[in-house]
Parts: sequence; structure tokens; C-alpha cells
Amino acid sequence: MSWTNEKTDKLKKLWAEGHTASQIARILGDDISRNAVIGKAHRLNLAGRTQSRMISSPKINNNQYQQKKNNFQRRIRRPKGLRAIVIEKNFEPENPTSLENLTDKTCRWPIGHPDEKDFYFCGRLPMDERIYCKLHVLHAYQPRGQKGDEPQKNIDQTQNFIQKKVKRA
Repeated sequence: MSWTNEKTDKLKKLWAEGHTASQIARILGDDISRNAVIGKAHRLNLAGRTQSRMISSPKINNNQYQQKKNNFQRRIRRPKGLRAIVIEKNFEPENPTSLENLTDKTCRWPIGHPDEKDFYFCGRLPMDERIYCKLHVLHAYQPRGQKGDEPQKNIDQTQNFIQKKVKRA
């Protein structure tokens, strides 16, 4: 296999259009492999690719990707689920507590990592016979499979779920 000037020019043109190495190899034919195309492109110092593997066909997948990206940017960005509940509520300030000072009347939610110097526990008053305060109960007890739901519906379901959990305890 040899690279003629015609094949090299066609490679440059197809590469600039955004075709993959596999597509270029198929178009050029004559037993040119994908790796041969990549090697030649490298030797010609053609611009590298930073696209993900999912965007393999610039005419099909890239357009779909751009449409999804634009739709995502147009959506109103609202907090989902529990984050919305936490933002809207006022909670008492933390009372940083060490492990030795934990009691039944302190929230036991760990803040940070135990290996860190500034590790502590929340220390707020726990919620009705729970080991966590109201804020951390929201984090600890979450309903399953709520991905993709409407935010308000998700908040209502989460509040109902937390109330049921609290009543059962």
C-alpha cells in the first residue's frame, strides 16, 4: 500500500470535514486500514480530535449532540429534589462536636473525613428520636428512583416519604 498525492489530498479533505479514521479508510479503500489513516494524519500534522467516542459521525451524531446541548441550556435550571427543600428551610447553626462529646441529644452527621484535622459532627439537636437533625434526615432518608421527575412533584413525594419514615420510627 502506498500513499499517492491524490489519496493524501482526499485524506486531508475528509479529515478536515470531521470524518473518523474508520470512515476515511472505507472511503479510500485499497486495503487502507484505520491505523494507516491515523498514522498518515499524524505524520501530516493534521489537527487532533477531542470529540468523544459517542460523536462518531459528524453529520448525524454531532447534530443530535448539539440539539441536546442547546435544549439543556434553554431549560430553566432549578434545584431538584432534596436540594430544593434544603435551600428553602432555615436550620439552626451547626454546633461542631467531637466524637467524645456526642450524646443522644446531638446530631451525629459527620462533616469531613475522619483523617482530616478539621473533622467533626454536626451537633444540632436531633429530630424526634433520630440520630440526625432535620437537615441531615433529609440527606439520609431519600426515596429511590426519582430521577427525571418534575421538581415540585419530587419535593412533595420526598416530604411524604420523610414524614412516613419519621412516623414509623
